[in-house]
Amino acid sequence: MATVAEQLRTAREAQNLTVKQIAEITNVRTDHICAIEEGNYDVFSAPVYIRGFVRTYARILKLDVPQLMAALTAELERTEKFAEPPPLTDQPRTIVDFITLQLSKIDWRKAAIAIGSLVVLGVILLIWFKAGANRKGSASPQVKPAVYQPASNRVGETLPLPTQRR
Repeated sequence: MATVAEQLRTAREAQNLTVKQIAEITNVRTDHICAIEEGNYDVFSAPVYIRGFVRTYARILKLDVPQLMAALTAELERTEKFAEPPPLTDQPRTIVDFITLQLSKIDWRKAAIAIGSLVVLGVILLIWFKAGANRKGSASPQVKPAVYQPASNRVGETLPLPTQRR
């Protein structure tokens, strides 16, 4: 299979475009276009630039971008400069690492708004259910009206009358 550089150069030549025309269309410097077509990735400081330029270049030439990007990733992994760095530890990743990674991806401003909205909704629902239970009368038993009648077996027990002060 042809390298990414060969595929790009062949597609450009098939469409009768010059390096200068591609540079003007993509706003990428001509020396970078030439370096990409030669497969000389050492010119670039980081793989993100190579991927971005190749993606833009492939779109202009109407090539299969996902397939070309996969081939580029495979090529970059074989280079010493742009290969994936080795892991920092020999320990395998744990569930804590996974959870920490997922939590780091959360936009906490939006999450705080969502959590606050859920709390407010919960309070409103709680109040609504409590008010509905009180309206139905299930919260307190029905008490019939009554008249107070003092106990008749306690004769003579009365409270003392207040004394007048002079």
